Amino acid sequence: MKEKEEVQPPTPRSGAPERTSGARAQELLRSFGTALATPAGPGEPLLARASSRWLRWLPYGVALALVAALLPVTVTVLVHEYHVNGAVAGALATAQTVPLLLAVTRPLQAWWVIMVADVLGGFVLLGSEYHELPWPWTPMVVVGYLFLMLALGLRESRRALVGVWLVTGAAGAVFELVSPGRPGDGVIVLLFVLSGIVLLVTATLRGRGEAERRLVEQETISEAERARRTLLEERARIARELHDVVAHHMSVITVQADSAPYRIPDLPDAAREEFASIASGARESLAEMRRLLAVLRSEGTEGERAPQPGLDRLQQLVEATVRAGVPAELSLAADLGEVPQAVDLSAYRIVQEALSNVVRHAPGAETRVSVRGDGEGWLNVLVVNGPTAERTSPLEGGSGTGHGLVGMRERVRLTGGSLDTGPLPDGGFRVAARLPLTNP
Repeated sequence: MKEKEEVQPPTPRSGAPERTSGARAQELLRSFGTALATPAGPGEPLLARASSRWLRWLPYGVALALVAALLPVTVTVLVHEYHVNGAVAGALATAQTVPLLLAVTRPLQAWWVIMVADVLGGFVLLGSEYHELPWPWTPMVVVGYLFLMLALGLRESRRALVGVWLVTGAAGAVFELVSPGRPGDGVIVLLFVLSGIVLLVTATLRGRGEAERRLVEQETISEAERARRTLLEERARIARELHDVVAHHMSVITVQADSAPYRIPDLPDAAREEFASIASGARESLAEMRRLLAVLRSEGTEGERAPQPGLDRLQQLVEATVRAGVPAELSLAADLGEVPQAVDLSAYRIVQEALSNVVRHAPGAETRVSVRGDGEGWLNVLVVNGPTAERTSPLEGGSGTGHGLVGMRERVRLTGGSLDTGPLPDGGFRVAARLPLTNP
């Protein structure tokens, strides 16, 4: 049976304002920032883990646009401004721009190709007579190189990034030694500084994304461990409570076996020995159960030695809830007959946890408790509360004797019943349990 009912979302009013384009733009910017801070794995394209398909295709679009813009401009500038041979200019422009497409998935390999092409281009331009033009890096080289630094910063390790930056500075230093004091070579310092800034910013974003990812993973693991610990604690508590139920039956068996020779006249000796063996086995089982209970019982639980409650104490429980400020009423069928002790205890605990949740999460809400048989061997337990006017915390956990809905599920599973819990359309909450009145 489902654990929670689906609640239809409220229909928006006709006059409710729709999201503006500014809000959509802000949401898109936040998604883009999250995608930048999320590191891509080896072989994955940049922004491959973005939630939006548009963002996942963005690196390809930017790389393609850069190649389409830089390739013809580089050829034109090299031929007309630097007077480089057309074939050489075409080869250099292709080697300096086309590998930008590879940078989306393999930025380090793309950097090796582009770096070699840029260095060769610098030596080609060394013979140019137009010393007032930027050298050895043309403006197109600077633009493409910065995009490449962005891709590297979002993918490669810090050691690789430092190596790339130092190689960039070393290449510029070599050109400075080859042609010292050449006008227009301030672009060497410019590229070195800008590439360092881009690498630093992108590496910082990547480090932040990795830290957030590890934090989310740790929180997920911690939440799973908390849920597992809660489940184990509740099972141990149920086992301690059921000790009294089982111990009662074992005590009855012991007494009946011990008293059988006195109650039954002319009992054969073989039967007397059999009853004595049954009584001895029952006493040994009781001793083993006491040792098991000592293992399950934690410190400070001596109060649990008191007799376990049942349906006969529901009226007192409801009256205590009313005194706590919750208008509750009880409907308890009088013709339930003999209820198994495990079901009797589980039904009481389910009502107790449900009322505890009402007190905590819906103070002042009208509550109805119904316990009755269906005539087919099942006990139906229903606790329904109405909405509360006060703002409350989400329902889970409970502040009663167990762990809220977790304890209810475990008790129902133990007895072979079923549980249906969930919110109601009017803002209330329902807990419906179905427990067998016959032993499985």
